[in-house]
Amino acid sequence: MTVDQISVADRTGPAASSGRATPDRRLRISMTGRRHRAFYLFTSPWIIGFLLLTVVPMAYALWLSFTTYDGISPHWRYVGLGNYTELFADPQTWNSLGRTGLFALTSVPLSIVAGLALAVLVNRPVKARGLFRTLLYLPAVVPPVGVGLTFKALFDQNSGAANGVITLFGFDALGWLADPYARYVLLMSVLWAAGNVMIISLAGLQDVPRELHEAARIDGASAWRTFRSITVPLLSPVLLFQTVTGVIASVQTIMPLLLTPDGTTAGVTALPQSNYLYMMHVFSQYFALGRYGYASALLWVLFVLILIATGLIFRFTSGVVFYNVDPEAKK
Repeated sequence: MTVDQISVADRTGPAASSGRATPDRRLRISMTGRRHRAFYLFTSPWIIGFLLLTVVPMAYALWLSFTTYDGISPHWRYVGLGNYTELFADPQTWNSLGRTGLFALTSVPLSIVAGLALAVLVNRPVKARGLFRTLLYLPAVVPPVGVGLTFKALFDQNSGAANGVITLFGFDALGWLADPYARYVLLMSVLWAAGNVMIISLAGLQDVPRELHEAARIDGASAWRTFRSITVPLLSPVLLFQTVTGVIASVQTIMPLLLTPDGTTAGVTALPQSNYLYMMHVFSQYFALGRYGYASALLWVLFVLILIATGLIFRFTSGVVFYNVDPEAKK
């Protein structure tokens, strides 16, 4: 051992034997602590907002679901599972839940197909493509209140533009906002915002490698075969995301309230039966009848059903969703 090696060993040996950290180790610990503090500092607004605006209201709603609280009177009592027992025995709950399921089964596939079709069209190399994308996406940024009032004006039985057009051809005016046509107006209001789905599908389309399409054309595959065998499988993660978010959004829709005859809170009791969805039932219990405890129980049941539906979607689509990178792979 050289003299220099002995001197280095003498300087580092006591520090190591005494358990004291070396300067490099202290620097690494300090940098790690700074990164941790920076992480919590930048995420603290979201964490605080999540706790105050999500966790606390959910816990409060859970507590309300075991009471008869009406939002005003101080005279309320604890009823345990009474609200849950009542809602499971209420035929109106099951009927509204069935209509909501039917609405989700029709609106989600229609919106995904419409958004994907629009994305394919605006993905083609045509002139003014950016303008077309903007015009097709604009309806998605219109506030729901504006959409509801617009559709209510368009389909009004007496002065709506829809009846004005069909009467020009000699047909009788239809009661679009009443049964049995109200459900179709609701579906059209959902398709009105298909631009949101279009943007997500367009991003997925632009991520598909062009080399695969060129190889398919060289092999003689038709455009439809290329789309079905290459584009759709590579878009499957995007379609899965749209399915999950679409189902969650469809079961929470409150658009029918904006299509009521008077457009007010009391108007929920005058909704057509075809548009009396689960959230309309919750809304009527909260604000029309003042049954905060019962409505909170309805919301918690909906929360559990959404979790179950999401889990089933992931379970039954695990074999048909293809990722460029294995999501289970360890880094």
